[in-house]
Amino acid sequence: MAFDSLSAFIAMEGHGPYVWTCYGVFFLLLAGLMVWSRHRRSVMMEACRRNYERQDQGQQRAAKPAATFTRVEVSQD
Repeated sequence: MAFDSLSAFIAMEGHGPYVWTCYGVFFLLLAGLMVWSRHRRSVMMEACRRNYERQDQGQQRAAKPAATFTRVEVSQD
């Protein structure tokens, strides 16, 4: 192993605070990106579901006529 002890590994010859801060920031941003992506996906799926339901209701309404007309026979007498 390149380091004599665990404390030497953490210190990394004086570069430890910089290195471990970079790792911490990286993993924090990675976790934040995962949470944000999951949230955006759920918002998008909900919007798509509402859009499909609205389209389905529109098709049901289009299939059923809004009014019916019956021909009335008018006598000319």
